[in-house]
Amino acid sequence: QVQLVESGGGLVQAGGSLRLSCAASGRTFSNDAAGWFRQAPGKEREFAAAITRGGGSTYYADSVKGRFTISRDNARNTVYLQMNSLKPEDTGIYFCAAARGSMSVSPYDYAYWGQGTQVTVSS
Repeated sequence: QVQLVESGGGLVQAGGSLRLSCAASGRTFSNDAAGWFRQAPGKEREFAAAITRGGGSTYYADSVKGRFTISRDNARNTVYLQMNSLKPEDTGIYFCAAARGSMSVSPYDYAYWGQGTQVTVSS
């Protein structure tokens, strides 16, 4: 079992930045790929970014590419999402997830999820 706890969300003006953190506990986090997903009100959960177990490779949704950066510190069992140039359409609940296999854009490939942290971007 892996327990994931997100933090760092909040209210920010368009063009601003936030850094989300996801702290893992319960087992060796470095065995898992990790991803960030988000869900806007009334919409389905969508992929934002993913990173391999060792952090050597990353992948981004087109909607966040060039603005968001995913990283991880396995010594601290933590994954980060640096979000810059935020837009109102980035508003939603952001979820951290861990996958036993390779990184993936599909939420169905992730076995463990955090409770989410709210990000609100005002125009």
